[in-house]
Amino acid sequence: MPVILFDSQDREHLLPLTYARPVGDLRLGLLTLAEKWGRHLVTTCSCFPAPYLRNLFPTALGEENWLIDGSLLPGVEVVSWIESIPLNSAWAKEGRLVVAKLDRARTEAFVADDGLNGLEMKEVPHLPFSFVSRPADLFRKNAEAIVSDFELVTGGRDSEPLPSSNRLVGSLENLFISNDVKLEACILNVEDGPIYIGRGATVLEGSMLRGPLVIAEDAVIKMGAKLYGATTIGPNCKVGGEISNVVFQANSNKGHDGYLGNAVVGEWCNIGADTNGSNLKNDYGNVKVWSYADQAMIDSGIQFYGIIMGDHSKTAINTMLNTGTVIGFSANVFGAGFPPTFVPSFTWGNGVTTYRLDKAMETARRMMMRRGKVFSDDHRALFEYIFQRSQPYRRSD
Repeated sequence: MPVILFDSQDREHLLPLTYARPVGDLRLGLLTLAEKWGRHLVTTCSCFPAPYLRNLFPTALGEENWLIDGSLLPGVEVVSWIESIPLNSAWAKEGRLVVAKLDRARTEAFVADDGLNGLEMKEVPHLPFSFVSRPADLFRKNAEAIVSDFELVTGGRDSEPLPSSNRLVGSLENLFISNDVKLEACILNVEDGPIYIGRGATVLEGSMLRGPLVIAEDAVIKMGAKLYGATTIGPNCKVGGEISNVVFQANSNKGHDGYLGNAVVGEWCNIGADTNGSNLKNDYGNVKVWSYADQAMIDSGIQFYGIIMGDHSKTAINTMLNTGTVIGFSANVFGAGFPPTFVPSFTWGNGVTTYRLDKAMETARRMMMRRGKVFSDDHRALFEYIFQRSQPYRRSD
């Protein structure tokens, strides 16, 4: 019975990370949210996103389907309860739909934007529900997610041996090395959490790795990198320098020195050499960040808060980013001094000048081609839609 993750109102709060993907496609720990649900319920999992994303993220229906809020995390008790709910029932938490189990006809009505088609919602039982509701949840919940995913993914599997040129601190059971990994002359500390190194990853000499840490498949860690937990380096990413409690989604680069902490970096981003992001204010107060849902700077309630960077955005060499900087989709950040703490999508330089759409798409095409990916007509339509939707945030040139 397939799982379909639908986007709730949390999607607006999770911008700019959800401009180019449904909530269920966000990476937390080792897996995306959709991958977690597929493994927990031992089935296929697809997303039901906003209309402009449906060609890129098609929804797969079965004769019976679980519909789950894409921002809900699959805890053991919650999964057990979901497996027990009856067919054609819908469950809400404080008026918000969380889970439904529907036959094909009702599922088709739901994905046709007809909602539950008159089905009455019941209140969910008292269980430890946990949601990804804000961008900061991705780095704040990453340690717990890495531990949970490590057990989920490595159970019943044997790790490759650790090459003798490396130094391990802690128990070998907290280290998992997949096939075709290159790892020599590094220090790995698993006392505070596990380290998972995915298939085909390369960790170059002199790197210092501290768990909980994920280095996903085909990622590259540059020489002498310092990676602290709780950090996820997504598939096909290339990183170096000093990184602490950062989630890289996939296909992004931070290949040189510079510091990032308590941050989330989207897909197809490039962070220039010696870019540094502050994650703590000089007065040690809570960090204010831009909220798309509130259309304002809000108090995050968090003391350590670095940057949030949307897909396809870039920074130049020696870029300085202030605490709590939010960078939108396909922004190109450069120039003297600090850019604004809110950099709108499709901006060039200091966050004021508009980045030409044709130039932005050509850059994306070239970067994707380097990873063997095609910039399709659907990607073009995505860029055009986000360019128009984000126009109100940009000043006139």
